[in-house]
Amino acid sequence: MSKLHVTTSINGEPVEFLCEADQSVLDVLRNTLGLTGSKEGCGTGDCGACSITLDGRLVCSCLVLAPEIEGRQITTIEGMAQGDHLHPLQQKFLEMAALQCGICTPGVLVAAKALLERNPDPSETDVRYWLAGNLCRCTGYDKIVRAVLETAADMRGAA
Repeated sequence: MSKLHVTTSINGEPVEFLCEADQSVLDVLRNTLGLTGSKEGCGTGDCGACSITLDGRLVCSCLVLAPEIEGRQITTIEGMAQGDHLHPLQQKFLEMAALQCGICTPGVLVAAKALLERNPDPSETDVRYWLAGNLCRCTGYDKIVRAVLETAADMRGAA
């Protein structure tokens, strides 16, 4: 089977790679491109650990085939921080200890950022609903939800 050539944009940078037709975006990110922030928790789209945005839409990268991202825009957890400057969500998660083992954290952060881009003033119910596709086996969800709500308030205040 011959490899396919894919040209795309990841975290605002042009990227080219070769992949198999049945290779997932998650596999390419981690094993071909060395972007190991997205985690494989289940491989079936049930846990959200591999969440990325594809043309601004939140998706599980384990469910998207790599050839499908030709010409598209991908954002991963690595694209959240600007150099050494953390995204406000990342900073708030640290301040509020809204993480433990770290497997779910990249996906939760990507999902929370996608939420705040769509709804800068979410209710607690909105946050819980939006993050329902991200499973956390360590923290419960209260610190995560509070961190997202506080970040939203901080970002609205700064705007």
